[in-house]
Amino acid sequence: MTPLPLRTPVKAQHHEPVLDVVVPVFNEERDLEPSVLRLRTHLRETFPYPFRITVADNASTDATPVIAARLAAELPEVQCVRLAEKGRGRALRTAWSASPAPVLAYLDVDLSTDLAAMLPLVAPLISGHSDIAIGTRLARGSRVVRGPRREVISRCYNALLRSTLAVGFSDAQCGFKAVRRDVAERLLPLVKDSGWFFDTELLVIAERAGLRIHEVPVDWVDDPDSRVDLMATALADLRGIARIGRDLGRGALPAAGLRRRAADPVRAGLAGQLLRFAAVGAVSTVVHVLLYTVLRPAAGSQGANALALLACALANTAANRRLTFGLRGRDGALRHQTKGLLVFVIGLALTSGSLAALHHAAPGASHGAEVGILVTANLAATLLRFLLLRAWVFPAVRRRRTGDVTA
Repeated sequence: MTPLPLRTPVKAQHHEPVLDVVVPVFNEERDLEPSVLRLRTHLRETFPYPFRITVADNASTDATPVIAARLAAELPEVQCVRLAEKGRGRALRTAWSASPAPVLAYLDVDLSTDLAAMLPLVAPLISGHSDIAIGTRLARGSRVVRGPRREVISRCYNALLRSTLAVGFSDAQCGFKAVRRDVAERLLPLVKDSGWFFDTELLVIAERAGLRIHEVPVDWVDDPDSRVDLMATALADLRGIARIGRDLGRGALPAAGLRRRAADPVRAGLAGQLLRFAAVGAVSTVVHVLLYTVLRPAAGSQGANALALLACALANTAANRRLTFGLRGRDGALRHQTKGLLVFVIGLALTSGSLAALHHAAPGASHGAEVGILVTANLAATLLRFLLLRAWVFPAVRRRRTGDVTA
C-alpha cells in the first residue's frame, strides 16, 4: 500500500463543501430540528468555508427520519442518510465514506459540546497541521458540567485505555471529532467496531500508525436526557479494549499503509543526517573490527577484511536507508542494496589497499597495527560512503518519491 501523501492546506478558494459535519441520530425527533438549525446558524456565522451538515439516521423508529428528510429538503446545507441498522460507528462510517469534503467531522445531536470549539477543532486539519482532531473534556482549560457518575465512568475508562493500550490521547469518547478525508479513506476499512467503541478503535489505530492527533479543550454540559445505555456501552468498550489488546500483543493491529510520506530529509538539515550517519558508522566500525578479529585466523587478513566489510555493508546500507535518509518499506530496497554493494567495493579497495600498503612497508606488522590502519582507512571510507549514499544511492529526488516515514 502506498504511503499517505504529505499534508497540504485546503485551498482558500473552495466552491464545494470543505467541512462535512455528521450528526448521527437514533430516535431524536425532539432534539433533531433545533440542534441542526442551531448548528447551521453557528457555521454560517463563524465558518469561513462552504460546509454541509449530514444527518445520519441509524434505524430510528420514531419521526426522526421524516424530520431529517424535511430539513434536507428545506435547507441547502443539510442532507440526510438513512441506515437500516443501529450503531453510531456504522452511521459515521457510511456518511464519511460517501462524503467528498476534505475535512469530515461529527458531533452528538444534543450539542453537549459548545460549538465555539468547532473552528479550533477543524482548523489544524484545514491548514494541514494534523490528521485527526478530537475534543477533550479532560484537558486543562476544559469546562465540564456533568454528574459524578458519568464523571467517574469517563475518567476510569480513559485511565484504563492509558494503562492497558498505552494511548497518548486524553478523551476517547467525547462526541466531537474531525478527520481529514484522505486519512479516513485509509482508516475506516480497518476499524471493526460499528458501535460506541468505533471512536476509540479509530484513534488507537491512528496513533499506532504515527498520525498526528490534535486535542482541543472543550466546554461540555451533560445532557440529562441522554439515551446512552452506560452499562451496555461500558461492557462493549471493555470487549473492544480486550480485542485491541490481543491484536497489539500479536502485532496484528492493522496500521500498515497509514504512515505519511516525510518531507525531503535534506530539508531536515545536513547536520541531523551527519549525526545519524556517524552513529551508524561508529557501530559499523566496531562490528567490522570484531568480525575481522574473529575471521582473521581462518581467512587471513585480506579475506577477513573482505568478509567483515561485506557483512557490515549490507547492514550499514539498511540502517542508513531507514535512519539517516528516512526510507521505509520495500520500494527500491533491492536497488539501494545493489548500489550500496558498489559503494562497498570502493570501501573494500580503500581498506584492502591500506592493508596491502602496510604489509609492503612493514611485512612483519603486528595485529594492532593492522587494526589501527583499518580503523583509519574505515574513517576515510565512511566519509566517502556518506557522500556517495547521499548523492547517488539515496538522491533527494528519489527520496521525495519513495519516502515513507511518519510526518
